Amino acid sequence: MHLAEIDRLAHAHGLHIMGTALHKGAVVLLGTAPDFWPIFSASAEAQDGLPDPMDRWSKRVIGAIAQTLGATAQFPSDGPPFPPFIRWAFDSNRFFQSPVGMLVHDTAGMMISLRGALLFEATLPDTTPVLQSSPCAQCPAPCTTACPVNALRADAAYDVEKCHSFLDTEAGQSCMTRGCIARRACPLSEGAGRSDAQSAFHMRAFHP
Repeated sequence: MHLAEIDRLAHAHGLHIMGTALHKGAVVLLGTAPDFWPIFSASAEAQDGLPDPMDRWSKRVIGAIAQTLGATAQFPSDGPPFPPFIRWAFDSNRFFQSPVGMLVHDTAGMMISLRGALLFEATLPDTTPVLQSSPCAQCPAPCTTACPVNALRADAAYDVEKCHSFLDTEAGQSCMTRGCIARRACPLSEGAGRSDAQSAFHMRAFHP
């Protein structure tokens, strides 16, 4: 089994490999690709009106991929205890901590949506992480000044209450319909190819 085969199966569902890590065997992190939203939107889970449609879709789709490949599927919503997705992300050397504390990915920037992980008992031929330096090291860090109410900045913890209050205002509707302005300010976020509709979905989950 090689990563190219896993990525091929994932791409059929609008997913792709966002990183790999070594943990006893191999961990393959799957996240949303640019063509994810229309595929998910057409699914039964997206249209049945029941709670947690994306989590249910992820468990069905990634669970089936895992069964095909002889892997075990794990999901961020599993728990408690919850699987160590953040640790796996850092171990892949493709995710880093941004100046405002949130994860940043080497190609998707701060528009990250990890939908699940495939765990293999053995290592795979091409899963050894490639060491990379953080893309933030040479970045002017527009994420630190983008938030209109300074809920996200480099010199303080994330002010969740201030963020929620802003989202209730007319000015906050840009974040609600297009995604967090600080996340969008990351120069790499454009690489995620995320649609405004997907960002709005996540924002409604964060701020009902």
